[in-house]
Amino acid sequence: MNQDSAIDVFAALAQPTRLSVFRFLVQRSPAGIPALEIARQLGVVPSTLSGHLAILKRSGVLKATRHQKEIHYAADLSAVNDLIAFLLTDCCGGQISNCRDILSLLDVGSIAAR
Repeated sequence: MNQDSAIDVFAALAQPTRLSVFRFLVQRSPAGIPALEIARQLGVVPSTLSGHLAILKRSGVLKATRHQKEIHYAADLSAVNDLIAFLLTDCCGGQISNCRDILSLLDVGSIAAR
């Protein structure tokens, strides 16, 4: 991932509804969820949600697949991994011991406890 792509992702996520949608879909990954179900679960008007989903998809953090008449959205976890890798490249000047707090987040138990 390059800096411009990272900025696009951050811009897309820098809005409360879009961040909520993204987090909702990450929690349910890798399965896709129909747009109307996302709207229902999050209490967002479908027409408003459509614009938010389009912005998130354009930024690269969502994937969309058509299932008959429905569009299912899912978080693109490879894009999320790319963003994290971009942010952590050369973290702490290469001194892994300085990154313990960040690396501890990779422990599944510590994530579940949050």
